[in-house]
Amino acid sequence: MPVVDVDPDELRRLTGHEEKSDDELKDDLFALGLEYEGETEDGEFQLEFAPDRLDRLSVEGVARSLRYQYGDASGVYVPSTNDAEWTIEVDESVPDERPYVTGAIVRDVDLSGGALESLIQLQEKLHATMGRQRAKGAIGIHDLAMVKGRSARSADERVSGETASGSFDPDASDADAANSVTYRGVSPDGDTFVPLDSDAELSPAEVLDEHPTGEKYAALLDDYERYPAIYDDLGLFSFPPVINGRRTEVTEDSRDLLVELTGTDQWTIDRMCNIICYALDARGGRIEEVTVSYPDADVPKPDFETDTKIVTHERIESVLGVDLSEDEVLDLFGRAGLDAESDEWPEGVDYTVEIPPYRTDVLHPIDLVDDVGRAYGFNDLVPRYPDVSTVGGRTERSRLARAVRETLVGLGHQDLLNFHLTNERENYERMRLEPGSDVLGGGDPATIAEPYSEDYTIVRTWALPSLMMLLENNTHRSYPQDVAEVGFAAERDPEENTGVAERRTVAGAVVRHDASYEDAKARLQVLARDFDVDLETPPTTHPSFIDGRTASVVVDGDPVGVVGELHPEVLVEHDLEVPAAAFEFRLDALE
Repeated sequence: MPVVDVDPDELRRLTGHEEKSDDELKDDLFALGLEYEGETEDGEFQLEFAPDRLDRLSVEGVARSLRYQYGDASGVYVPSTNDAEWTIEVDESVPDERPYVTGAIVRDVDLSGGALESLIQLQEKLHATMGRQRAKGAIGIHDLAMVKGRSARSADERVSGETASGSFDPDASDADAANSVTYRGVSPDGDTFVPLDSDAELSPAEVLDEHPTGEKYAALLDDYERYPAIYDDLGLFSFPPVINGRRTEVTEDSRDLLVELTGTDQWTIDRMCNIICYALDARGGRIEEVTVSYPDADVPKPDFETDTKIVTHERIESVLGVDLSEDEVLDLFGRAGLDAESDEWPEGVDYTVEIPPYRTDVLHPIDLVDDVGRAYGFNDLVPRYPDVSTVGGRTERSRLARAVRETLVGLGHQDLLNFHLTNERENYERMRLEPGSDVLGGGDPATIAEPYSEDYTIVRTWALPSLMMLLENNTHRSYPQDVAEVGFAAERDPEENTGVAERRTVAGAVVRHDASYEDAKARLQVLARDFDVDLETPPTTHPSFIDGRTASVVVDGDPVGVVGELHPEVLVEHDLEVPAAAFEFRLDALE
């Protein structure tokens, strides 16, 4: 989950509620679904966000939501925009791998007093989430005063403007129209510019080889024959998705900004642009349209068009479990930052709900019910027994899982509850595993078709990588650290009706200066005794473990897991400086 630093004093100022104490703010933020994780050395709140409400990745977005919650604002707000004075020309030489661009001009914005730091943080958090670490979308923000526009050309008048050397000739522009910049392709060794945090003129290829930021994002352009670049009348000033030029660097004294975004999906970069524009609008900026001029069409941006969805009154009441009048529902929609109109039918009441352009999370009517519930206050919902004739209870599998947890806790393990979603690098590469191998954890993963974050792209095939990630994040704590989890794992299996084989798995690790195979096996022996099963541990091999210190976990004659000492490469990969012994096996082996 993304964690964002928010200055509570700035939050109070932007909401207009200077009287709110820190504790009151924390309670109000929790009601929005934002969890307080601690404070920075400067006293800023560290808030953990759910990945759906990306519009809250800045203090401006959080303040907007709080104003709705306090009743100081209601309904959909769409900033007014001035007519376009600038054009982003999209040249035919733009790389096919990154064809889309969008943007906006923001004038008279005040970036003093922490506003610039908030904007930079929002930019990077959007890169990490919607932008998929800049692969799907990247944001460039420039001081407009340092951008020298050329005369724009209409879509049917433009020519490539490329010289034989692969550089760009700004004199190829035609005359007398609005200011323009050009999004185009450039050869790796083509035009040079001075990137941020540098004093040297570098070509795009040199940026990727020599600049720290270039080295970090070089893999994004591995398959490109030509690199994306944005030019003004003075030359190249932006090298997306890698780095901006130093010439157009934004400072606290900047007042007019050019916001440009490039990417692989137009919808994604348009929504990222909207979130940026709303944050700058909250700082007093005036949004001005730009014309994105593709070879075959001119399109005004930013795209502030609202969306609509329909939800029924009956569904809202049944999901939330409360009785609400029609007027109450309309008011709650307004306090959620939405506009709604009601329509009465013989079957009941429907609400047609208008959704603002910064909301990327409203995909289904149930999302609207969630907004109504949050505006009502989930803490104000009164629990009640469902109107059914049975009483719930634990299943046999749940009882077994609970008993195993209690045994492991009794052995000194800390019980964990980790995410079931992970990514290929954590699940395989960092554990020395090959996808599709026939060892524990090596199965083909169930993948997420459209993940929100590159950190969560698959369902984990085993639980031990999750334990290693936790241990890596706690190397600053004292040892021993004994951890365990009874959790969920899955892998693709064409013989299953769903195509995915699901299972409950038991994983544990013993981490200390003298951890050994015998320590991990001793835990298995206690479990075998307590659950009255026969345990055997014949030697085996597994890439994540040390050869000769690894065994198969065989319960009642069936191989169900692995136990051993973790390989030194796995320990180094996770920054562990002490030995670790671990085990993992199927929960149903103890039935």
